[in-house]
Amino acid sequence: MRSTIDINDELLEEAKKLTSIKTKKELLNLSLRELIRKKRIEHLLSLYGSSPIDLTLEDIEEFREDEY
Repeated sequence: MRSTIDINDELLEEAKKLTSIKTKKELLNLSLRELIRKKRIEHLLSLYGSSPIDLTLEDIEEFREDEY
């Protein structure tokens, strides 16, 4: 999908330097994936408290299936 967005140039340049990613598209896709990953972890923690979770990969996949 093509979109026209106004991105803070300083944030974009800092993110490029930190990740060594060259293109805006690749950087934005990585950023979105990381945001989604972080929010899923936060959601799981909210369900089970803030202590470490002892889940298997199969358990996590089952939770993901339930979200959709």
